[in-house]
Amino acid sequence: MRSLSLRSILPRRLRSSIHNTVWDNNSLGKSGFMLFQIMHKTSGGRRPKKKIYHRVHELDKAMDLQKKPTAILKLKSIIQSQKTQSLLLRDLEKEVGVIQKWNFIALIEKYPSIFHVSGGHKTPPAVTLTTKAKKIAAEEALANELMEPILVKNLRKLLMLSVDCRLPLETIDFIQPELGLPADFKKTLIPKFPEYFSVKDVHGRPHLELGNWDSSLAITAREEKYMQSRILEISGNSKRARISKDGNFPGPFAFHLKFPVGFRPNMNYLQELEKWHKMDFPSPYLNAKRFEVSDPKARKRAVAVLHELLSLTMEKRLTSGQLDAFHSELRLPARLLLCLIKHHGMFYITNKGAKSTVFLKEAYDGSKLVEKCPILTFRDKFIALTGRIDLEPTSCTTRT
Repeated sequence: MRSLSLRSILPRRLRSSIHNTVWDNNSLGKSGFMLFQIMHKTSGGRRPKKKIYHRVHELDKAMDLQKKPTAILKLKSIIQSQKTQSLLLRDLEKEVGVIQKWNFIALIEKYPSIFHVSGGHKTPPAVTLTTKAKKIAAEEALANELMEPILVKNLRKLLMLSVDCRLPLETIDFIQPELGLPADFKKTLIPKFPEYFSVKDVHGRPHLELGNWDSSLAITAREEKYMQSRILEISGNSKRARISKDGNFPGPFAFHLKFPVGFRPNMNYLQELEKWHKMDFPSPYLNAKRFEVSDPKARKRAVAVLHELLSLTMEKRLTSGQLDAFHSELRLPARLLLCLIKHHGMFYITNKGAKSTVFLKEAYDGSKLVEKCPILTFRDKFIALTGRIDLEPTSCTTRT
């Protein structure tokens, strides 16, 4: 099994911010965990202690499961973008490149339930969507319509999280697919809501600025879930233990944790964790300039900002590079990697895929996303044409 190196999972800027962390080159063992070293200044000659970072195989699997669906959906979009709703196979190379061309041809051959090839001797072969695929693809328009209020709300919340209630457009562009925004959102979505958004030039860079502050939106996903759990407790449908060995403690300032298999916290660890859970902290929607970075409450608030940022994405995950892009605007922790590792009950870093990815663990049940927005529900329905048995119908429970 391949070991995880700092160079392989983090961008250069983020690596430089955690210069006192060293990763073991042969750290990943058969049991599926990673060892890392944290160097401390010491007067003695003792070697630094090695900590264990456990793999979560289900979340690694979630990255693998998205590869083919992503390619299938891309090919669908390419075909639909043609005037004739048909793509000549000879033009496929122009759309995806010479290397990827053969991967897409393999998909066309493997999934005749989605892609139909016509033509032959006298006419050039072309690929279209099958009748059944066209019927399901037509439902995408309704999914996009249902997504619009969700996108507007989440984009407003994202701007409210930032220090000056504005973000560079290029930064939003960087996570546009993860937010679920259409590729042309700057021309279609933004001008449609002038009461919420405006584009302004700041130091020579176009920024998206919040139109007005809405206190009703300044409620985090964590707070919403806490209020829901309180309703269940009052109604008597849910009972929560006062003391938990899995690191979860009740309270208005607690986070939900999911420790990996094999991690066994001792009592001292749980006692410190309980103190941290019970410690109150400022809302992520309050301006970060008001707080001292060294204040423990401000450090807990920074963790809450990371939690909320991931909660605003469709699949509750971002690459490490995407997180780092928000470093200054959201005042994320200076040593972001160490923060993510320290709170491994909340976040999981995987190097599966082309880039390292950070998951919000509570959003997943095994390798499946618990709550899905309309566009993800539509995509699952379309990909189900391949015969994948892991795609079960999911009700749209994304916050609106």
